[in-house]
Parts: sequence; C-alpha cells; structure tokens
Amino acid sequence: MSVYVPRQTLRMIDANCNRIGEGLRFLEDIARFLLNDAVLSQQLKTMRHNLVKSLSRFDTALLSERNSEADVGAGTEISHQQDLLSLVTANAKRIEEALRVIEELSKLPDLSTTLRSKDFERARFSLYTLEKELLSRLMRQQKIKQLTGLYVIIDTQILGPKSEADAARKAIRGGAKVIQLRDKQHGKGELLTIAKKLKDLCHKSKALFIMNDYLDIAIAAEADGIHIGQDDLPLSAVRKELPIDKVIGLSTNTLAQAQKAEAEGADYVAVGSVFPSPTKPSATVVGLEGLRQTRQTISIPVVAIGGISKENIGEVMSYGADSAAVISAVLAQKDIESATRQLVKEIEKKPKSHKES
Repeated sequence: MSVYVPRQTLRMIDANCNRIGEGLRFLEDIARFLLNDAVLSQQLKTMRHNLVKSLSRFDTALLSERNSEADVGAGTEISHQQDLLSLVTANAKRIEEALRVIEELSKLPDLSTTLRSKDFERARFSLYTLEKELLSRLMRQQKIKQLTGLYVIIDTQILGPKSEADAARKAIRGGAKVIQLRDKQHGKGELLTIAKKLKDLCHKSKALFIMNDYLDIAIAAEADGIHIGQDDLPLSAVRKELPIDKVIGLSTNTLAQAQKAEAEGADYVAVGSVFPSPTKPSATVVGLEGLRQTRQTISIPVVAIGGISKENIGEVMSYGADSAAVISAVLAQKDIESATRQLVKEIEKKPKSHKES
C-alpha cells in the first residue's frame, strides 16, 4: 500500500471483508447444494471473488491489525433465526450492511484512490436482487415439499350450490394438504373473490392453494401456484409471468408428456386418469402401471388423479404417488370432512410399495 491508512480503519475494513466473504459463501452454498441452481450459485460466487479481490490489495495490512481477542463487539451478536429463510435473510442483510460500511469508508481521502465506492454500491444493489431471487426459490421449494398426502379439487360444477369456502374448510379439517379451485362457471370478478377466500383459508391452515387454469386469477389472488392442462398456455409462458415463488403443476397422461413437463420446469405433474373418472368420463386411463412408470422416470412430485376413492387410494400411493387428487370422493359425499378424513387415514396406512416392482 502506498497510502497510509489508520489502523482503526483497517480493522473496520477487515471485519466487514470477513462478513462479506462468509455471508456470500453461505448464500452460495444454499444456491448450490439446496437449490441446485448453477446460475444463481455462479452469480454469488463471482460477486464474492470480485469483492475479495478488490479488498485483497491491502494484503497483510488487514491481518496485521486484526485483534479478535480485544474486539469489544466479539460474541455480542444475538441470533433469533429459526428457519432457513430467516438465515438467508440475516446473512444477506449482514453482507449488505458490510458493503455499505466499506462503500462509505471508500469515500475517505485515505482510501478513495485505492477503493472505488461505486463498486461496493453496485454490489449492494446486485445483492438486493439476488437475495429476492434466492428467497423466492427457497419459498417455492418449500411449497413443492408440501405436495404430499391428499389433494382436494374444489370443482364448482360438482360442488353445486354448496359453498366453496365451506367445502375447502371441511376438507382441510379432514386433513387435506392441498386445495385446488377449478371453476368454469363464474365470471372472472366473482371467481377472484372466491379464490381470495380460499387462499386466505388455506394460508391460515398451512395448506397449499392452487388455482386451476387461470393465470390472471392465480396472480391476483396470490395463490401458491397454478395447475394447467396440455391445451392451456405453454408452461414457459406461465413461468415467465408467474412470480418465481409460485409452483406450476401440469396434467399429463403419457410418460413423454411427464418427461417434457419436468424438462420445461414444471414443479409437479398430475398423472391420470389412473382409473375411469366419473367427472371426466372421456379421459385417457393410464392405470397404476402408467403411474408407476412415471414415478420411476421423473424426479419432481407426482400427483395421481382420476377415479380415486377410499377403496383404491392406498394402492395408488403404493405405486409411487406423492399425492392423490380427488373430487367426487370428497365433494359428492354427505359429510365432506368425514370423507376427507377416511381418505387420509387410508393414505397413512402406508401399504406395501409397488414402486420398484
């Protein structure tokens, strides 16, 4: 170094350099190992390397002034983080604060010729964007993990005059993990009101709320995701418009369709009809063998659908389904909550698996 820098300033730079490196490494590992996201991981890695390289011009001066034992702030940080999202947020904020400190220090006459404050400002604003993307992807991953157990489709045509919210409430009380709203009858304004009610109900109950078909309603109602069919908007177009933390499910009835869905970024596939379906009598029947082959071929969650009842849901789950979607088996029953509970009970029996047979 050709310019004298006060030792106190060097200690500040050293401390914040460590915060930046450690925090970025943590975020990078989350992107790399938990999300398996090569692009996001590389962006964080590049930022870390560039910042460390920029600060490394101080060479051993920083190490010479390091005095961890005498640091009055050592060991005083209090952590209240209890989950992964909180840890990611805390580390991102820690990096952003450290970048701001060095950004301001870089404006001092002693450092302005060595460090460029604008570099740290740009890095800080870039991290704001990366933090949002990382958190969104983690939130989406958490939703994907919730795609288990019973998936109840609130089909207004089958439901008739009954209340959608009441039916969903009873299904959730009975143990449903996912609620989907399927509606071909109401106008968009009325449908949005229904969707918002179901979304609020699901969120209070920690269940997922999925909107069928309508991208605009899914976005406006802040649903957890959308389910589309083979003849709806292309998956790539839906992904482009849908917030990154929302899941996309796609109906499939062939192995090729399921493989294509996974390759194009679907978060789960609905496979069916597993059995002849009373709600879709013209649907292609793929059978239990088709379900098993799909489960063995793709890695994303598989939701079985079509003709599933209390009598066969256990067998459906034994053939590899992560979740089983039902309509009539719940909505057409006199007691929706009791019918749901019976289906969940059959799922939880954990019958012998046919996944590898």
